[in-house]
Amino acid sequence: MAIDVNKLKAWPFQPIEHRYTARDTILYALGLGLGQDPLDREQLRFVYEDGLQALPTLAVVLGYPGFWAKDPATGIDWVKLLHGEQSLQLHAPLPAAGAVVGTTRVTAIVDKGAGKGALMVSERDIRDAASGQLLAVSRSVSFMRGDGGFAAGGQRSDDAPPPRAATPDAPPDHVCELTTRPEAALIYRLSGDYNPVHVDPAVAQAAGFQRPILHGLCSFGVSGVALLKTLCGWNPARLKEIGCRFSAPVYPGETLRVEMWQRGEAVQFRTRVVERDLVVLSHGSARVLA
Repeated sequence: MAIDVNKLKAWPFQPIEHRYTARDTILYALGLGLGQDPLDREQLRFVYEDGLQALPTLAVVLGYPGFWAKDPATGIDWVKLLHGEQSLQLHAPLPAAGAVVGTTRVTAIVDKGAGKGALMVSERDIRDAASGQLLAVSRSVSFMRGDGGFAAGGQRSDDAPPPRAATPDAPPDHVCELTTRPEAALIYRLSGDYNPVHVDPAVAQAAGFQRPILHGLCSFGVSGVALLKTLCGWNPARLKEIGCRFSAPVYPGETLRVEMWQRGEAVQFRTRVVERDLVVLSHGSARVLA
């Protein structure tokens, strides 16, 4: 069944109320690798309930509507669906624990042509459940590899986001290396993504990987930690935006090298695996307050 653009853009998402505790906030930070140095007091504030703070990228796992694209009524060939890009805008610091409401919507669908797939852009507002204050907006671009060709000659929606800027062709201004835990995927999945490709060797090999891979949003979060450490003095309120394109998988236990170019508040970055000298997150951008 071919996708129906109007139907997808009007998909009846229900608001998701998500209550999370200090334990959830700590578990998310542990999944990103924080706390590996027990004497690092800067990292301790994200994994210890005494004065606990939430990492900004925790927002990507809050109010998530689940794998809704698997519903046959969408018409999406979900087996061929890939997470292509992710971005996050932070409007206020996340509480270390609380209740939020996530409201999701499909904002654009771009036909790349028959046999070339399509892009779907979705956004999720994350608001404080009590006050209604907007805390964050999460935007995802999904590559629907099996769903192109629904519009003659292909089409680009007027409301589709512009292409992400390429990485500068110059040495980076800052570099931060962070090592992921060998069991990182086993911890990170407890924040809500239970896809077996991240834990079951047989499933991972059937999907074409040597072994279970790390969640893309975990690599995204680790890159956020590098920005927080290098450019924000570990102050979550200073990181206002972060986004990137997913270009290759990461295996748990690998070292991520985040290369940053800074021009005032504007930052561009890319993330590579040191052991394989491979870029895994590209076209990265962020905004940090002075």
